[in-house]
Amino acid sequence: MECAGKGRGTRCVGPAKRRCARCGAVGYCSVTHQISHRSAHKEECARLEQQMKHADALNAFPFTYCQEATIEICEKLVSRCSFLSKRGIHQVGMWMYECKCQSLSNSFKDLSFHNSWDLLRMLCPCRELCRPSVSNIRPSKWLGGLLQPMLIYHAIQITSARISTIGTSKELRVHYVGPEKELLQLPAFGELQALFPGMRMHIELVGPAVPEHRDGETIKVGGYAQCSDTDCDCKSTSSQGSKSLDTAYDSAVILQLRRGCYHDIYRNISEESFPHLIVAPNAGIAAYSSWLPTIELIHEMNVPAVFSDYCEEACHLATRCINTVAGISFSLPIQLNPFRQPMAVEDNALLLPCYSNCFLFGI
Repeated sequence: MECAGKGRGTRCVGPAKRRCARCGAVGYCSVTHQISHRSAHKEECARLEQQMKHADALNAFPFTYCQEATIEICEKLVSRCSFLSKRGIHQVGMWMYECKCQSLSNSFKDLSFHNSWDLLRMLCPCRELCRPSVSNIRPSKWLGGLLQPMLIYHAIQITSARISTIGTSKELRVHYVGPEKELLQLPAFGELQALFPGMRMHIELVGPAVPEHRDGETIKVGGYAQCSDTDCDCKSTSSQGSKSLDTAYDSAVILQLRRGCYHDIYRNISEESFPHLIVAPNAGIAAYSSWLPTIELIHEMNVPAVFSDYCEEACHLATRCINTVAGISFSLPIQLNPFRQPMAVEDNALLLPCYSNCFLFGI
């Protein structure tokens, strides 16, 4: 965590070990920097204090590794690398980019697909996908690529009253705005077949991180990502009925890659695929001015949209920004995502617990 008073006249004299006594969410390198930041921090202090009171609930997951993956990572007692290494999934398969050892930007240039969870047979996805139930999700999968389909799943559940196709159609079109790491975990979207059996899912992944040479590409995901064991049942299941990534013509999940900002290329997309739902993962709306025209467009479209972010404060700043600049109200208040990633984000600007897709809100 960096000093909250950084850049206020004098240079930082060391690490930010001095916390605000009231909220405990911000830190300072010195008393001098704390005093210089006091007027700016005054408005947010009470709000951050309330958010910090929710820390225990945010860190609570029904997994044996909960303490290590949450509090110990936040307090730098362990790192994401050591946590993943201990479980044999460091820098393999869809966990390749869950730590800082790999550069996302370089990987996007040579976008490749890992059609494997790289799990041992005892943790293979095929052991739970035969029973399409959210309660059967294994912890090791939730750590990585399963975040994306679970975010879509939950977004559909909380907006189902506004999605006209639910219960009347076998097709659901989702515009997934701002993908990054997801572009390297595309087989994970195949899990939606277990969560929505019999439903044809068409997902447009739209954002500037899509490589130029993959712009417009259609990927048909048939079957589920497999484990690393060549003799596992998932291999025979795949050969008997379910085809692998990029080969299935009649797949239940179709992904379309689109390069560019959503508001710039929406008109072209909508001619082929008008969405039932828009999902924006870890959006960071308050941090990027490029979101404003996209938000105004979504409001004009009158389509349910769900945004996630790493912490409650990020969602608060986003909703305040949207309401102040665009005057848009919210159909979904800020709420905790039960399917947030159960592994804390490292090196946060605040001492608030932060998780991928941690909080949600919607318009």
